[in-house]
Amino acid sequence: MKKFVAVFTFILVALQVFAQPADIIVDGNVNRQIEPAFRITETPKIIDTVKAAPVASYPMLIYQGTTKITLDTIEAATVETTEKLKQFYPFYAKIGIGSVIMPLGELYFNSTRSRSTTYGAHIKHLSSFGNVKDRDKVTYAPANFDRTDVKLFGKINEDTYNLLGSLHYKNDGFNYYGIPIDSIAKDSISQRFQKVGGDFEFIGNRGDTSILNYKISTGYSYMTTKKPFIDSLSDWKTKDHDFYIKTKLWYNYKSEKFYGNLGVRYNGYRYGIHDSVLSPIDSGLVRNNAIIDFHPGVLTMKAGNRLKVNLGVLLSIDIQQKAKAYIYPMAEVKFSFVNDMFIPFIGVRGGLKQTSFRSLAAENQFILTNVQLQNEHNPFDIYAGFKGNLSKKMTFNVNLSYAKILNKALFVNDTLYSLGNKFNVIYDTLNQMKVEASLTYQLNEKLKIDGIGRFYSYETKNQAFAWNLPQLQFMVRGAYNLFDKFLVNLEGNIETGRQALVYGPGQDVKQENGQYYKALGTIVDLNLGFEYRYNTRVSAFLQFNNLAAQRYNRWLSYPVQGFQVMGGVTARF
Repeated sequence: MKKFVAVFTFILVALQVFAQPADIIVDGNVNRQIEPAFRITETPKIIDTVKAAPVASYPMLIYQGTTKITLDTIEAATVETTEKLKQFYPFYAKIGIGSVIMPLGELYFNSTRSRSTTYGAHIKHLSSFGNVKDRDKVTYAPANFDRTDVKLFGKINEDTYNLLGSLHYKNDGFNYYGIPIDSIAKDSISQRFQKVGGDFEFIGNRGDTSILNYKISTGYSYMTTKKPFIDSLSDWKTKDHDFYIKTKLWYNYKSEKFYGNLGVRYNGYRYGIHDSVLSPIDSGLVRNNAIIDFHPGVLTMKAGNRLKVNLGVLLSIDIQQKAKAYIYPMAEVKFSFVNDMFIPFIGVRGGLKQTSFRSLAAENQFILTNVQLQNEHNPFDIYAGFKGNLSKKMTFNVNLSYAKILNKALFVNDTLYSLGNKFNVIYDTLNQMKVEASLTYQLNEKLKIDGIGRFYSYETKNQAFAWNLPQLQFMVRGAYNLFDKFLVNLEGNIETGRQALVYGPGQDVKQENGQYYKALGTIVDLNLGFEYRYNTRVSAFLQFNNLAAQRYNRWLSYPVQGFQVMGGVTARF
């Protein structure tokens, strides 16, 4: 009982302590601060004093056993044959003589088999001491000439690059024989051109795709004419310097080929002394010309390389006394049908042709040595056509083009500095249309025949005709090999529609737009050659030139040699 009373008493005291007390009012001055209220943002959670330890994670271990590779040996294949490699001979010589006292000598030297290097030399001499007559059997002034060419060349072929180089020298002596008087002293009409120079090229073959490849080409040529008879006038001759450097970059990516060409061409022409006068009609000429070319573009090939689209632009800067810039379109589209059996194409192109004394003399060697030079400007040349295969042995090509040409060089007989036996150059603007067709047939190495026909139509601005240019041209070539013992070759050239400017009325002279002109007649030139190979090292040849025996005028007052025969031997050693 006492225990029960004690417990009950303890419970009552405890309840009295924790119970809310009664209201108590206190009067007095007090400074009481109340803390600001705040909200508990944390969510309730159970706090456990025992923390779980992290479980370690171990990657899967891979067992790699030892690998052993054994290569089986394969015996080299052997080919049993009695044939031997064809022996190469480093030297080839050709010696002959013509019916009009025309000696010929030619020597080749080539390196034999090599994986990386080739080199050689070529020397050729041809001269003539015969007379030239026209169709009326009138003998012209002495027409002697001699030509000597020397060339050295070499090439290095490596996996990552190719290096090519050549040095050349040409000595060309001739007479201005375009005067129908055979008593003229040949020394008074003689001329001699000498040319020397070299060309070099470096090609970096770094790869086919995703690699930038490049090619660098450069060259120099110097040409001079014969010195005057009087030593005090030794400066009054022509000196012509030509230099060029070209760089090409290309990058292949998938079906596109991106390329960029950059080049510089320079021509320095000098006749006599600058700002000096030799006579009232003859003064010194100096011309320095540089052309900078930049040609970027892209070549795209689609449809299994059957469709080819080449788009680009050519920027040329002509620098003389002042600079001029020209922009030319460069585009071409072609598509191949049925494995190249029929390929239509269309395109447009243009360009700036640098005219030099060397380029003019290569076209007409009877030119004056003091001429004015103007670059040929071709704003556009639009062309279209189709080509393909008629069979495995026969191919064809047909195309049509229309071009506008400014400063086209035309040759006319000069009467101011000569007796009409030299040619000056006049420049005119013309529109030129050309239709061309060609056909080729080849039966292995036994028979080869190809023919080309061209038709021209000219529209000139100032001149009555495009002087000395043909309207119709046809060329044929053929070669036949019988048992590799007898060889026959044929070359033919036919031209018609050429007109020459004259300066007054005369026989067969006509007039057009106030200008006198004379038809030059048709050129028919056929050459036939035979060769008999005694063995692989020695052979004999016989050449027939101008089979039609036509003494046609290559230029006005310049008939060519008639029928000629040349024979000789060749040897390899």
